[in-house]
Amino acid sequence: MHCPEGSKPCSLDNWSRRIKDLPANSESALLKAVANQPISVAIYASGSNFQFYSSGVFTGTCGTSLDHGVTAVGYGVSDDGTNYWLVKNSWGAQWGQEGYIRMHRDVVAHEGLCGFAIAASYPTA
Repeated sequence: MHCPEGSKPCSLDNWSRRIKDLPANSESALLKAVANQPISVAIYASGSNFQFYSSGVFTGTCGTSLDHGVTAVGYGVSDDGTNYWLVKNSWGAQWGQEGYIRMHRDVVAHEGLCGFAIAASYPTA
């Protein structure tokens, strides 16, 4: 940010949190939110099957001890009928499908695959 010469320091007295947390364990709330904008999601990403993902819809086993942040950018249905989340990872374009992973959506576990539905949020105005 560029501050003009002679400007005064700003005050944080009127600062407010501008983050909306989605209800925990609700893939339906996530679905509605992702339809409008990208959503920040915490997941468990320490498993080797996640770390070495390369293609397809990820349906592997994983825990729910959240340890990594990703961005849910969309959703869809694969050719075989599997619902998935389209997720942008921060590990670079060489990982996954050019930096993205398709993660199984609408799983039986209420917390979602790899804890996908436990802690999600997005910025507000």
